[in-house]
Amino acid sequence: MITIVSGLPRSGTSLMMQMLTAGGMTMLTDYERKADVDNPKGYCEWEPAKQLPKEPNRIDEAEGKVVKVISQLLLSVPPGRNYKVIFMERPLPEVLASQDEMLKRRGKTDSVSHDVLTKAFTNHLREIGEALQKRSEIEVLRIGYRRLLQDPKRHADTIKEFLGLNLNTEAMAEQVDPTLYRNRK
Repeated sequence: MITIVSGLPRSGTSLMMQMLTAGGMTMLTDYERKADVDNPKGYCEWEPAKQLPKEPNRIDEAEGKVVKVISQLLLSVPPGRNYKVIFMERPLPEVLASQDEMLKRRGKTDSVSHDVLTKAFTNHLREIGEALQKRSEIEVLRIGYRRLLQDPKRHADTIKEFLGLNLNTEAMAEQVDPTLYRNRK
């Protein structure tokens, strides 16, 4: 089994990676992208995930581990394997506000209108949802970011059951830091 954490950027994917690691899973990461003010506990990314469209078999390196694959690359995972995907969901206004803040801190002020991005992300999420339903080898658990922050222990229990692993749900729940819930809308 390959466990994947996915979702739009700024939707809580790093938090979920941290939770799963605290629970006892091995995270596939290269630690290339360092922690910063936007993600003080780290991004938990694996650079080769960006190569999945051209090198889909790289996903085999995640066998028995958890890896973050952003939603734009999720459908690049090849058939013939069993996947469990934890898909993080966060209200689009919060995702966009969080992206705006991150870009401002990096000195990038040219941004696309929120109306355009909202439409694009809405279409993207619909397309991903429809495509995942057609992939019988991919099981999906959707986790709402807001609800996770409100009741981390209940969600940790749900995740443990979904993955069928003996995870430390107390340690998972302890990873949730409500003070990092910024850009609320």
